[in-house]
Amino acid sequence: MSVSKVYKSDKRANSEIEKLLQSEGIRRDKNLDYTCAVYDEDYKVIATGSCFGNTLRCMAVSHEHQGEGLMNEIVSHLIQYEYERKIFHLFLYTKCNSAKFFGDLGFYEIVRVENQIVFMENRKKGFNDYLTELSKTKVDGEKIAALVLNANPFTLGHLYLVEKASRENDFVHVFIVSEDMSLVPFDVRKKLVIEGTSHLKNLIYHETGDYIISSATFPSYFQKDDSAVIESHANLDLSIFVKIAKTLGINSRYVGEEPKSLVTGIYNRIMSTKLPEHNINCVIVPRKTVVASSDLSGHFTVNGEAISASNVRQAIKNNEIEKIKNLVPESTYKFFTSPEAEKIINRIRGSENVVHY
Repeated sequence: MSVSKVYKSDKRANSEIEKLLQSEGIRRDKNLDYTCAVYDEDYKVIATGSCFGNTLRCMAVSHEHQGEGLMNEIVSHLIQYEYERKIFHLFLYTKCNSAKFFGDLGFYEIVRVENQIVFMENRKKGFNDYLTELSKTKVDGEKIAALVLNANPFTLGHLYLVEKASRENDFVHVFIVSEDMSLVPFDVRKKLVIEGTSHLKNLIYHETGDYIISSATFPSYFQKDDSAVIESHANLDLSIFVKIAKTLGINSRYVGEEPKSLVTGIYNRIMSTKLPEHNINCVIVPRKTVVASSDLSGHFTVNGEAISASNVRQAIKNNEIEKIKNLVPESTYKFFTSPEAEKIINRIRGSENVVHY
């Protein structure tokens, strides 16, 4: 039996893949850019697997054909496909009881969340090498903090969070999510974060690389519901972050509160419980708000609404660029009113939904 590519236009094959995944307790991930399958003599799908970026996902073998080496065929095919795309550092997420199988195929455990998920890569020392590189930026101090920003784009809310961390700590490690899954590309997000915080002299900037996973690329395919997905993502992220924190001597992590966000609410709840178990203080900062005028302290509010990147993207989508002036630092506003931002603005306006929950 050979492994074949499955095209999106092949409705029959895709329908059978959906049924096969469901029968094995897997939901088909919405983020897939390549899918393959093995067929039996009646041209029925009996094994399948997919890729998204540098991750292997949605892999399953029909119960009737398990033990025939079909998963090995699927994984080998996907690895070859990725190599042909010049992607050599590969990752996968699997159930805890499947980790040994993938270990035998050349994948190594990065972290695991017991009874939930194992995160693996095809480099034996990949994560350790990442930590070694990070250790070169370690600094001495009693109070060392960290925060992780997607900054899509960088707003006054982000700035408020960074400034608070900067004031309250000797040094702050700022991790900027480098996965290019956002409407604002990574190189622009990084540029705006650095420009918007250039007045703060105790910040150390990092790209998150492949190890701090964004919600956009975290797999949902073997989680029972959306809450389980968020919980697994939070627990996995925290397991990785704890190792990063130990490497850099981080003893506080700052996060923004977002009362309207289901994802952030669950994430922050888990973080506030788990981080102190590892002697890391979790500081949840109330969202900054903006009104039409400012008080004597310079605290702006616009209708009492919390400042969020979603509100900024919505204003841009609605062709109300002027409206973002009170929501973003001067450097961000300057960028979005320049010709350089034209492609990004068009991308935002062409997006069906720019508000993330």
